[in-house]
Parts: sequence; structure tokens; C-alpha cells
Amino acid sequence: MSWNLTTGSSAQGVRSSGENRVLIAMSGGVDSSVAAFLLQKEKCECTGAMMKLFDAEAHGGEENAKGCCTLSDAEDARAVAQRLNMPFYVFNFTEMFEREVMHRFADAYQRGITPNPCIDCNRFIKFEKFLHRAHELEHGYIATGHYAQIVQRDDGRWLLKKGLDDTKDQSYVLYAMTQKQLAHTLFPLGKLTKNEVREIAQKAGLVNAKKRDSQDICFAPDGDYAGFIEGYGKKMCKPTGAEGNFIDMQGRILGKHRGLIHYTVGQRKGLGVSAPNPLYVLSVNPFGNTVTLGTNDRLFTRTLTAKEINLIPFDTLPAPMRVTAKIRYSHAAQPATLAQTSEDELRLQFDEPQRAITPGQAVVLYDGDVVIGGGTIIG
Repeated sequence: MSWNLTTGSSAQGVRSSGENRVLIAMSGGVDSSVAAFLLQKEKCECTGAMMKLFDAEAHGGEENAKGCCTLSDAEDARAVAQRLNMPFYVFNFTEMFEREVMHRFADAYQRGITPNPCIDCNRFIKFEKFLHRAHELEHGYIATGHYAQIVQRDDGRWLLKKGLDDTKDQSYVLYAMTQKQLAHTLFPLGKLTKNEVREIAQKAGLVNAKKRDSQDICFAPDGDYAGFIEGYGKKMCKPTGAEGNFIDMQGRILGKHRGLIHYTVGQRKGLGVSAPNPLYVLSVNPFGNTVTLGTNDRLFTRTLTAKEINLIPFDTLPAPMRVTAKIRYSHAAQPATLAQTSEDELRLQFDEPQRAITPGQAVVLYDGDVVIGGGTIIG
């Protein structure tokens, strides 16, 4: 069944409430800097703020130049704020970030689950804690440099849409936004391409016009998740998982694994198990401390279940509907049928089998370019 999700007015600029004070989340990168520049051109009363999320030295490491929250990032953000003649603050959210993002990440991996920490960061920090701070400072809106769009439906409900630049669209990591958050958030870059953003930054004389984007998770340099979890587990006086058995689908032992934190569904490299055909991780099983291996064809399935759901256009899904769905950030959205099976559970059946549907990752659902919502995959 299809649904009429027709949208009304665009909501990329300041809305009609008359409140024009905006707290802008400035990371030091070009995207948030251009967002600030564009809002100033709309005559907003702008304040820049950087969220200090991760303190590498406090965790016994060094700043990750490819991550975020570095000293150079703060200097770039401050320099842009000064050029735009706006106040600039640094908010220390490190304690909350550790509790709501880092701890969840490490705990999930130890339970054989593969999470997306960027979604938790958006959910608990950027659009919850940061928005709360904005209201404390009597700002009506927050703004970020995300490539996504917010529009208001004719009946007053707020909707999230993909960014115009499909190669940079970030709606996947924003699916958990609530109606309140959408109503008080601005995405000035939603209708721009990355090239256009860099051109604007260059013409405006912003110091970071050519700065490359951050790539790594700030607390896991070079994608070394297991290394982070091992160190974090020691800091928290928690074990990081013992060696166990690789098994096949019949339960036969194939060899020894190094600990559950080293494996995720679909993985082939680093297994160290000899077999006539290439083997892949099919599942990670914390209760028996086993990792099940099998051939690539065993990774394909058509159905999934998700919990911790958020639906943006609806309070409850009225009836099964056709959608396209992404099972990870880099996944191309695939056609499927969506049904809500309980208050906090969705069931999805894809038209074609999908590879490596992974517990802990988010499934995000679309009707065209409108985000229906999503949830955390449990199986």
C-alpha cells in the first residue's frame, strides 16, 4: 500500500515563528562552517559552538587526525566564527559521550552485536543534549552541516528527507530524530552538493574551504574497533572476551577464534581457518562464545526484524506499506514490504535476498526521498 506523504513548505531556513536565534554545531569542517555562513546571510542571530566529545589523552591515546574533536578542528571552528563575527563556545560533552556512545559501542561488540556509534551520537548528543543547551541559552533552533532536508507536511507534521546530493546524503544516521527535534533543527546544506558547498566556502574566504572530511570514528583510529574495546575494557575493569570456537552450521568445531570483538557478520579476512571453500562469519554467538562460519551463499536472507523503532510520518504504521530500505550506511536502498508487528518492532521482507543483515546495525526506511523511520536490527 502506498501513502500520501505530500509535503508542504520547505524548512531549510528560519521558520515563521519569528525566532531567529540559532546555535550552530561547528565541527571545524567545511560543511558546518558553510551552514553558519548561509544562516548569517538569512539575517539569523547566530552563535557557534563546538561539542567536545572525545578526549584522546584521557583514554591513553593521541588525537586522531582523521577523526573529529581535535585541537586543530577547534581552532578552525573558532577562526570561522571570528570571520563571521559570531560568538563561539566549546561545550564539554565528553562524559555523556562516553556513557551514551563509547560504552554502548563496547558493550554491543562484546555481546556479538555490530552498532553504529554515529547514530547514537546523533540521538543522544547532537539532537538531544545540544538542543537542550540551545534552549537553555534561549536559542530557538540548532543547525548542523548534515546533508538532509526537513519539511513540514500540510497537517503540521515534520518530515525528514534525503539531501539533494545523493552521494553525500546523511539521512540514514538521522532516522531517530523526533518531531520536537525536527521542528527546532535547520539543515542549510540540504539542497546543495558538496562541490557547491566548497565553492561557497572558497568565495567566503573560510579557512577550511579545502579541508578534507573526517573519516574515522573519533575513538577508534583507523577503524581498529577491537583495539579500542580492549583498551576501554581495561579502563572500565571489564573483560573483553575470551577465546572460543569457530563452528560450522552443524556445530562442528573448525578452529579457535580470538574473542567475539574481532568479528562481525559477513567478515572473511582474519579468520585463520583453512577450508576447501572461502568461509565467512555467519553469526556471532555470545552465549556459547562461538563464531559460526559458512559459505557466502549462507549470508543471504530476505527478512529482518528491528526494535527500538522510530517512525517519522506516523505515530503507528497504519498498514503494511512498500518501502525501500538500507541495512547499513553504504548499502543501496532495496525494495521491500514493511509491517509493524508491535509497538516497538518492525518486520521487513525484501523483494530480493540481501547479504549480511547484521544485528546492531540500523535499518532505515524510505518512501521515495522521505524517511519513514527505522530501527535497530535484531535478526
